[in-house]
Amino acid sequence: MRLAMIGLGRMGGNMSERLIKGGHEVVVFDRTAEVTQKYVAKGATPAATLVEVTAKLKSPRIVWIMVPSGKPVDDTITALVAGMSKGDVIIDGGNSNFHDSMRRAADLQAKGIQFIDSGTSGGIWGLANGYCLMIGASAEAFGLCEPIFKTLAPPDGYAHMGPPGSGHYVKMIHNGIEYGMLQAYAEGYEILHASKNFKLDLHKIAAVWNRGSVVRSWLNELAETAFENDGDLSDLRGYVEDSGEGRWTVQEAIDLDVPAPVITLSLLTRLRSRQADSFSAKVIAALRNEFGGHAVKKS
Repeated sequence: MRLAMIGLGRMGGNMSERLIKGGHEVVVFDRTAEVTQKYVAKGATPAATLVEVTAKLKSPRIVWIMVPSGKPVDDTITALVAGMSKGDVIIDGGNSNFHDSMRRAADLQAKGIQFIDSGTSGGIWGLANGYCLMIGASAEAFGLCEPIFKTLAPPDGYAHMGPPGSGHYVKMIHNGIEYGMLQAYAEGYEILHASKNFKLDLHKIAAVWNRGSVVRSWLNELAETAFENDGDLSDLRGYVEDSGEGRWTVQEAIDLDVPAPVITLSLLTRLRSRQADSFSAKVIAALRNEFGGHAVKKS
């Protein structure tokens, strides 16, 4: 099939390459011309502008967007729509809020353009291993684009979740679960690393856990690799970002009256990781000193 890929970052670039290797014709666009040329060298067709993207496609046009959530997605869609016609398809494969995806689908449907939201998981390993795709779309749009999904995903690694919005909804919860899993591994390995009784080899532990243990997983395979390179992670700073899905998952749990303490606390721990010195901890230290004369440490 012929399609376009907008945004050639860590995900969009590798996805373009996988599609090209799978026999698809891919028109590529990135704000950085040098990045675009990297994929032209791999067999892609370049586009210098978003207007040129749609001009290089034939109806039904299929354009896959891999840009940051929020305004960048809306701006990209607005720029694309001018060159699109009834029956064309826009796919948002980034981590957008499902409410935004439902809104975009309704707005585009009024123009006769189909919208697909594809929750996409696989990270930098997706090029070699394939991407897990959680797809929200009409049955018609899903059927039209299914050859693309088959190429991007490993066997049985994609599924139609429901109408537009459902793909990003499922991906949101997927990432919320990921938050909790990452936190559990992090806490366990910190206890092992802090042991006063034993000098433990975290790489060795991760390796043995990955062979038959009930806590084996791809995440723990990545831990095995990380500890092999640096058992103390001495070159890393414990600062953890979040891209939004954890917050949205927690908000959805609150809205649905569903208790989700593990996911919620894992999100709050990420926020704490960004504080060089917690003011709330200072307050607690001050109060303990005031009511009990407990010792405090001066900065």
